[in-house]
Amino acid sequence: MTKAELINNLGTIAKSGTKAFMEALQAGADISMIGQVGVGFYSTCLVAEKVAVITKHNDDEQYAWESSAGGSFTVRTDHGEPIGHDTKVILYLKEDRTDWRKNVKKISDDEAEEEKDEKEEESVSKDEEKPKIEDVGSDEELNKTKSIWTHNPDDITQGQYGEFYKCLTNDWEDHLVVKHFSVEGQLEFRALLFIPCRAPFDLFENKKKKNNIKLYVKQAFIMDSCDELVPEYLSKSPPPQSPSAELGSPQPVTSSGMLWTQEDLPLNISREMSSRARSSVICKNIVKKCLELFSELAEDKENYKKFYEAFSKNLKLLRYHTSQSGDEMTLLSEYMSHMKENQKSIYITGENKEQVANSAFVECARKRGFEVMYMTEPIDEYCVQQLKEFDGKTLVSVTKEGLKLPEDEEVKKKMEESKAKFENLCKLTKEILDEKVEKVTISNQLVSSPCCIVTSTYGWTANMEHIMKAQALRDSSTMGYMMAKKHLKISPDHPIVETLRQKADADKNDKAVEDLVVLLFETALLSSGFSLEDPQTHSNRTYRMIKLGLGIDEDEVAAEEPSAAVLEEIPPLEGDEDTSCMAEVD
Repeated sequence: MTKAELINNLGTIAKSGTKAFMEALQAGADISMIGQVGVGFYSTCLVAEKVAVITKHNDDEQYAWESSAGGSFTVRTDHGEPIGHDTKVILYLKEDRTDWRKNVKKISDDEAEEEKDEKEEESVSKDEEKPKIEDVGSDEELNKTKSIWTHNPDDITQGQYGEFYKCLTNDWEDHLVVKHFSVEGQLEFRALLFIPCRAPFDLFENKKKKNNIKLYVKQAFIMDSCDELVPEYLSKSPPPQSPSAELGSPQPVTSSGMLWTQEDLPLNISREMSSRARSSVICKNIVKKCLELFSELAEDKENYKKFYEAFSKNLKLLRYHTSQSGDEMTLLSEYMSHMKENQKSIYITGENKEQVANSAFVECARKRGFEVMYMTEPIDEYCVQQLKEFDGKTLVSVTKEGLKLPEDEEVKKKMEESKAKFENLCKLTKEILDEKVEKVTISNQLVSSPCCIVTSTYGWTANMEHIMKAQALRDSSTMGYMMAKKHLKISPDHPIVETLRQKADADKNDKAVEDLVVLLFETALLSSGFSLEDPQTHSNRTYRMIKLGLGIDEDEVAAEEPSAAVLEEIPPLEGDEDTSCMAEVD
């Protein structure tokens, strides 16, 4: 500034910057106020006992403006170190306001300068030829972060990116990947996108303050949480906390490690964006670059595995383990590329990889050479409710009704014969189980298991049922409507089922048959991923079967049985009055 501008702009505390802004607005002037001096300058008097402004204009000398907030000021020619065409503001903080230095890092990280030693020259004595130099200390550089996003990406090393990332986010580890780019055209801006190595501990905490984007306009810090410029699903992936931070006390972070600067973004006097259309264009470009970054990262299998393990709960990029992929994950598009010609649907299941790999549901598909995708994350249950098909192929759960595997005519003919043969057993099983199942049918989709439980097409799976039961605020009165009806499928080729059919045909009123049907059903519930309504009764029934198998006489262990009071609390087992029939099982 010139001397006249110092006096006019800083010398009159009553000068209204807002009034000048409104007058300029009515005259059709540029309404961008960022970088302009206003009455907000005098807020420095709240924290500083003295304020000094050193400034140099190309058309004037270098001047120093000083004020102690007492209603007066001085303007003098400054003979200190030349600063060029620039302005320096010096605040002499009050003793009780030194904590405000912490804000320097947040607001002016892009204005970092090299540390300079402060020297004071003493007067030269007559008998000395050279002046003495006394070192009185050095300035502490608070804003150490350099504005590397304004530089050419080719001139920046990975070490500089890592140093900038750690300083910006307080993360103790290096970032996973970075994308440095600029956009030109309708809008011009530069940006840095960082992806951290891991998700934060409070990834899904909605009420915490989010610092997802730091915004700078004309080298001036505007805000550290610009929600309009990035979708929420991308703002849910900030870096983790530093080791020194307490759990639940998030450090200042950026959304997906993003930081960007914009040169011509229109802002109003309150530093809010005045153009929604421009912010929408910026948002689209940021999303596009994020997706490009994910695609580039996918080419690095090792780093992408780390990224997906950390953020797959938030970003469902459709990578899963399958029955043929081993320890590697497969893209849904890759899965489709090696589907069999006669395969019309995509077969999915879930809960955990180890359990589903050996489940009865996957047996038949694996035996016939069909690949099954293991969707084992709880969030996958919600994902498949919206993702009904992919690239024209319907998603079908192997744990539900409606699974149809290709069959030849010989298999179909054998199935019809089995239906007639096991019709009586199916009817008897339905009568015994009553409302516990909706229907009982035979199935040729079981290999080594005698039976399994499937649910209706539009009902909850066993995994979803577990998830809903675990909700703290669930409405128990409505869960009965949402829980799917259970269908019992039995294998006609399994020896257990065949022996049970023979016993049922011989005497359908045999109490042993009834007890075995219930035990078989409850075991199928457990193996199919469901939980038992009365596990104690199931345990007692199992213990009794073990005793019979070991040839233990009930009368011999009567003295070791629980007291009468305890026995009254245990529900009677079906078939207790006919132990001789149960002995035949042995």
